[in-house]
Amino acid sequence: MDTQDPKTQAQAALFTDLARAYLAQQKRDARWRWLWRLIWLGVAFSAAWAAWESGSAAHTPVTPHTALVEVRGEIASETEASADNLMTALRSAFEDAGAQAVVLRINSPGGSPVQAGLVNDEVRRLKALHKKKVYAVCEEMCASAAYYIAVSADRIFVDKASIVGSIGVLMDGFGFVGTMEKLGIERRLMTAGSNKGMLDPYSPLKPEQAELAQSMLDQIHQQFIKVVRQGRGKALKETPGTFSGLFWNGEEAVNQGLADQLGSLDHVARDVIKAEDIVDYTQKENLAERLAKRFGAAIGGGAVQAMRGAVGVR
Repeated sequence: MDTQDPKTQAQAALFTDLARAYLAQQKRDARWRWLWRLIWLGVAFSAAWAAWESGSAAHTPVTPHTALVEVRGEIASETEASADNLMTALRSAFEDAGAQAVVLRINSPGGSPVQAGLVNDEVRRLKALHKKKVYAVCEEMCASAAYYIAVSADRIFVDKASIVGSIGVLMDGFGFVGTMEKLGIERRLMTAGSNKGMLDPYSPLKPEQAELAQSMLDQIHQQFIKVVRQGRGKALKETPGTFSGLFWNGEEAVNQGLADQLGSLDHVARDVIKAEDIVDYTQKENLAERLAKRFGAAIGGGAVQAMRGAVGVR
């Protein structure tokens, strides 16, 4: 016969439920701890494996070959086609005694003129230092900043349907002044310096600031034009549209002297460089780096994006 009163029985039952819940939570926590340990063990193993592979490849003697460096996607500081990545790959390619020449295989719509300028300068420096030829092979797109890089090559090869050119500079953004007025929203912007809020999308665009911005774009455009003329030399057949931002297919690019001839990577390696073996020196992210970016960069990505200006130059 149970002599406990109902209140005592309820307390005992509650204590038992809490104990079971606590034990269950401890088991779940233990499982998650082991899971995370396995994940990070896998990341560490992948990083070690990638480092070992990189080290092995760097010290393996290579017979005469064509050195390849890929320029793919947007050319910007935080992409695979950043100046840091491309210059590191180019140095490795030029310094390898087995590399008979270097090929830049380009498939990019463009990007930062600063990043492209850094790569262009480095290609010219390395060519002079190592006395090796550089060839650009343009695939689907070789536009804007990508073409800025391409003109550093001794010769440019394209496919007949490649998109080539877009020799110009743009600054884009949005203006929300009218929308804010309709919604009854007041912009409160305080600055120290009359032009500190220049091109703020929530403030009216001042004519004198627009003129300053246009002057800056024109200067960058002239820098681009100078690099193209320097790179293409007498082969370039200038027309009123050459530096207007227009782009052409590969066949027409050859006709205008923006490119030298039609050809693929294999053709250049086999028939121009005379070294059919192709070794890729492109800097590629390993699994550990990709995971680190996903776990780490995603955390602060929103804040960084919010801090960036609303205006981009490319």
